[in-house]
Amino acid sequence: MAVSDPVADMLTKLRNASRAGFDSVDVLPSKLKSEVISLLKSEGYLKDFQAVTVDGKKFIRVFLKYDENRRPVIHEIERISKPGKRIYSGYKDMPRIKNGFGTIVVSTSSGVFSGKIATEKKVGGELICSVW
Repeated sequence: MAVSDPVADMLTKLRNASRAGFDSVDVLPSKLKSEVISLLKSEGYLKDFQAVTVDGKKFIRVFLKYDENRRPVIHEIERISKPGKRIYSGYKDMPRIKNGFGTIVVSTSSGVFSGKIATEKKVGGELICSVW
């Protein structure tokens, strides 16, 4: 089955795997997905990730992070901009997630940043997803 929104598919895999208590999940690679995963790791939502090859196919293996009571660190992960309706924001109007406790992922002309870093660099862009 063809996937019409690969980023939303990746976010759904991360959400479902963390709720099910899996240690890792494999997602198909792309440059945007790699940058989003890297940002989520640097923000503390993921433990680690690595490129793997399984039966000749390339994947990104994402290692999920849990707290000391084995509850997922990712409480909610949600796609904002969709293929049918793109959502953009300037750096002055960057939304805050959960009053600053969450993170918004923004795809800018300079790369993929969190909303806080995009505001500091004074660049706006497409709002990819929100995490908290």
